[in-house]
Amino acid sequence: LILDNNPLERERGITILAKNVAMTYLDSKGVTRKINIIDTPGHADFGGEVERVLKMADGVLLLVDAFEGPMPQTRFVLKKAFHYHLKPIVVINKIDKTDARPDEVLNEVFDLFVELEAGDDALDFPVIYASGRDGFARLDPADASMDMRPLLETIVTKIKGPVADLEKPLQLQITNIDYSEYVGRIGIGRVFNGLIRKDQQVALLKRNGKNEKHKIVDLYLFAGLGRAKTEHAEAGDICAVVGIEDVDIGDPIADLEKHEAIPL
Repeated sequence: LILDNNPLERERGITILAKNVAMTYLDSKGVTRKINIIDTPGHADFGGEVERVLKMADGVLLLVDAFEGPMPQTRFVLKKAFHYHLKPIVVINKIDKTDARPDEVLNEVFDLFVELEAGDDALDFPVIYASGRDGFARLDPADASMDMRPLLETIVTKIKGPVADLEKPLQLQITNIDYSEYVGRIGIGRVFNGLIRKDQQVALLKRNGKNEKHKIVDLYLFAGLGRAKTEHAEAGDICAVVGIEDVDIGDPIADLEKHEAIPL
């Protein structure tokens, strides 16, 4: 609801443009975790957008209405997620509604997984029962939890962190483009390996085979619903880069001297 701020999205009640936010969470072991959350369109009409987003993710939260159950568009995104071997967590939302039927909806979700030929690992999915409006998540609908900790704990325990190497040359894949009238085009993407720093000279690898040299003028990490300037971003981070005016969706940004293929 918060992320769908585009007027057309508000009018149609759907997600059209992918967005991402980030949060820090002190887990049950006292470790501070950073969780990146990406909202993706759910319709086949936006297939390219969905694929780009899923390549940035390490897992998937499948959000299902406790009354309506899985929607037709759920099938498309879920099938793509299985293709990329992303670990699913099923979140049955709106269990506070009087007409909620979470047990039946869970059976419908399981049937959908089987129909889409999910692997054994995917079929062993954790389930969270939640109310976004009231701000709680539960491992069982009858639990007394009134906060979101059960969901956050499930994310950090069930979804593996990024597999990345800080020692390798920089590999960053641009998956989205933003624009500011002050700084121009802003490339948004995930760092797969290495580090990227403000003022660093990097190589932009264009589809025509041309390698362009650019300087990173500004660098941002996502924090809450906004962005915060940073001096560097490292493997596993989703960041926004400023200073590459002709950057396009799909462009890799790489180390100036060592160009290695982006892992897909």
